[in-house]
Amino acid sequence: MTHIHWQPSPEQINNTQLACFMQARGFSDYESMWQWSVDSREEFWVGLWESCQVIGEAGEVVCENRDDMFKAKWFPQASLSFAENLLRFEGEQAALLFVREDGTRIELSRDQLRQRVAACANGLRKLGVGVGDRVAAWLPNSPEAVIGMLATNSLGGVWSSCSPDFGSSGVLDRFGQIEPKAMIACDGYLYKGRVFDIRDKLAEVVAELSSSMKLVLVQYADQQASFDSAMTFAELCQEDAELSFVQLPFDHPLYIMFSSGTTGKPKCIVHGQGGTLLQHLKEQRLHCDLRETEKLFYFTTTGWMMWNWLVSGLASGATVCLWDGNPFHPGPQAIWEFVAAEEINYLGTSAKWVDACKKAGYEPPALPSLKTILSTGSPLVPESFDWLEEQVPGVQIASISGGTDLISCFALGNPILPVYRGELQCRGLGMAVEVWDDQANPLVEEQGELVCTKSFPSMPIGFWDDSDAAKYRAAYFEHYPGIWRHGDWVQLSENGGLTIFGRSDATLNPGGVRIGTAEIYRQVEQINEIEEAIVVGRNTDDGDQEVILFVRLAVGAELSEQLQKEIRMRIRAGASPRHIPAEIKAVADIPRTRSGKISEIAVRDVVHGRSVKNTEALANPESLDYFKN
Repeated sequence: MTHIHWQPSPEQINNTQLACFMQARGFSDYESMWQWSVDSREEFWVGLWESCQVIGEAGEVVCENRDDMFKAKWFPQASLSFAENLLRFEGEQAALLFVREDGTRIELSRDQLRQRVAACANGLRKLGVGVGDRVAAWLPNSPEAVIGMLATNSLGGVWSSCSPDFGSSGVLDRFGQIEPKAMIACDGYLYKGRVFDIRDKLAEVVAELSSSMKLVLVQYADQQASFDSAMTFAELCQEDAELSFVQLPFDHPLYIMFSSGTTGKPKCIVHGQGGTLLQHLKEQRLHCDLRETEKLFYFTTTGWMMWNWLVSGLASGATVCLWDGNPFHPGPQAIWEFVAAEEINYLGTSAKWVDACKKAGYEPPALPSLKTILSTGSPLVPESFDWLEEQVPGVQIASISGGTDLISCFALGNPILPVYRGELQCRGLGMAVEVWDDQANPLVEEQGELVCTKSFPSMPIGFWDDSDAAKYRAAYFEHYPGIWRHGDWVQLSENGGLTIFGRSDATLNPGGVRIGTAEIYRQVEQINEIEEAIVVGRNTDDGDQEVILFVRLAVGAELSEQLQKEIRMRIRAGASPRHIPAEIKAVADIPRTRSGKISEIAVRDVVHGRSVKNTEALANPESLDYFKN
């Protein structure tokens, strides 16, 4: 049996919200509860709605087309407001706690947050934002982002955000598709002790977006910053107003998230307010045991779905903790000391950060308030479990996995189950997760594709500008017809835990942020010396993934240090720092299909020493030899 890292006591188990939820339904073990939750999904999700006291009308119909995963529609008669549920708590208890790497600290009470959301909504309303209008945000992980999102939803608008380290073309590839009525953007940001002014990039973006779009500037890096034709966020929110909420359908768009395939611009994934709320309540209250007044922190940017997940902690009455900057500035102690000083109960981070702290030889301070460490972005390797157990004894290690696609988790932690070394503890309640081989046979103790066989409320409404749902269907439901195939290569253990071995498709995933290869090609292939490029993700020993770029050079060109520097600078400026390749290699040819498409999956298989399937589909299979070793 795999080593057990953590095990709750009987008293701890009995005091959890999950145990209470199970006992009320006559279950004494999690596996039986999970099986019921997927077999009787309507009863489970209605029970969750009621136990979490969701504000709104559920309606009489729970799910239409329940047996057709692609057409299923949850709570079709429901009416609610996401923002109202997050702002349900009043009083002087802290709702938001924000700390920046330079020591700036802001705390907002529940009443202050409600007041600022009301003022912001009033300002956005005057800018013409209403039901269905998009508000784009190019912001750091700051209070303004949370306030802007809640204000947008309170009006029935749709929120979409990315972080300020994105290049202008990366932002335009995203926001250019959704035609925002307004954009809230910062003047710059701080990172590793440096100030980065992004107003030149902002000018490029504004010039390309609709001339009727209203621009709001958050004076973040410089309190005196200005921008032509923009009002400041303070001016937007200067008038006091009454807090009000538009009641909207369960699947009314809440967020537009971005994910990329291997070609074209990033796909715009539209998530509904009701499904997002129910999933996050389930995960935070039942799977994390998050309680009112506890402090929830996840190190994230506004460009990662963990930001959206983190903010939902307000719906449980938690204090949502925001931290902005470099997590290693001035050293590995930055986040740990923040957690200690603020007495945080839940620390959310990435597996890569845990590994970096381990390699730095860092020893965290005593953390008596800390209950759980949440980790995602890439698989948390067994050695990192060992390090956390040694350095932060008695703390639950909850490795979690899901994605932007479902704005939640397929597999995650559990406060009543043991933590086994290297494993995610369980499949999420209501999530019919299985592991399949290529012939759709379920697997246990064997590696295969992660699939979900039944519908769930936080499935995307669809993709933006995809009227016939062809892109949506192709993204998840074609590999196994009618079944959600997620693109993770995993193994289900006999004890119900999951081990993740990486991505099974061609999407890059360094640090847990999904990256479309087209975003890199767009930058690289503007360089005269490069004829063609192919990029793949290579799995690393620490369980993460690094980006490897192969280039076919123009006649007479060579891959000099200067050219490599230019490639990296262009990718950083035009896409984001996360897109920068760990290695750049020159090759004589690049494999392509007979229809002319480059074959990233074939190259990735060669790089990892795996045999390439279906080489007869390639027009030039001999080119694969260039990628060996």
